[in-house]
Amino acid sequence: MPLDAHGSVVAPAAAFSRRRFLRSGARSAAALSLLGMAAARPTMRVRRDKATGQYDLLEGDARILRYVHATLEPGAVLEQVAQGNVKYARPRSNYIHPLFGPAGEELTKDWSVDHPHHRGIYWAWPEVDWRGERGDLHALQRVFARPTGGVEIQETAAFAQLRAENLWRWEDQQPIVREWAALRAWRAGPAGRVIDLTFRFEALEGDVAVARRDTDKYGGLNIRCSRVEDQRIAFHTDPPRAEPRMAWGRMSGRFGGAAHPAGLTVFQHADNPGYPGDWVQYPELDWLQPTFPAAGTRHVITPNHPLTLRFRLWIQAGAALPETELRAQWRAFHLSI
Repeated sequence: MPLDAHGSVVAPAAAFSRRRFLRSGARSAAALSLLGMAAARPTMRVRRDKATGQYDLLEGDARILRYVHATLEPGAVLEQVAQGNVKYARPRSNYIHPLFGPAGEELTKDWSVDHPHHRGIYWAWPEVDWRGERGDLHALQRVFARPTGGVEIQETAAFAQLRAENLWRWEDQQPIVREWAALRAWRAGPAGRVIDLTFRFEALEGDVAVARRDTDKYGGLNIRCSRVEDQRIAFHTDPPRAEPRMAWGRMSGRFGGAAHPAGLTVFQHADNPGYPGDWVQYPELDWLQPTFPAAGTRHVITPNHPLTLRFRLWIQAGAALPETELRAQWRAFHLSI
């Protein structure tokens, strides 16, 4: 069901498409009213933690998420990792952790002892091929995403956005892909909060091919959650002839020991190549993801044909969510520009 600008699954799209609203005479007054109300809300902002070099997206003083920009070392976690897994506890950057829930609970997990390379929400592939050799951006072997220091910040009454440049470095030296990661957190309302993720990848030194593990397992937008009690994972993909064809996945339960349940929904954008991607889950790891590319394939990133992927995260209080609202949120995502 459609909701209004302050509690709504439609509000982010309305704010994001403000020029579209203003071009319509019938809607101009409503659009101006929405923008006026948005201006009265707490300021959305991006703050750099001077001590750590990381970036926080906030609404007022409330943290929405942390983007790990500066490279983190494993430190004391090495003492807890089994000897056979130590090689995966590598310095890492370019990911989201923590992502915070409606009550301030941490929805994501970092530095897991069982899989020390898992790192909150991260976009990476276990098979990265370059010049006849293979690296593993997912498990942090041979190829790594490193920050260049290029950061762009946008702050408005409706959203806060961080856009950061990283280079995929082969053997942590040779740049082979330039990546821009844009994280846009929208102002929260009664229906929850949405966060839009846009990733752009451009090959720099010849073609770079990415694939899922064995081309049919995990890889793409990876989501490792904190421990979820009363966990429920649900996926939805419309049949091939549906118009529009919608796709989303959802994890719900009590995250990180919270007293009350919450839900984290991820939407794929229909413009992603090969949409919709397969869904993968590992309930024992509190893990879900939309995969990319399609099973049995490798996507080749070339210097002249960048790859762009878009996703939306929707965070809500409570375990249940009607399908009508999920469909409305998918539509709102696809109205944004």
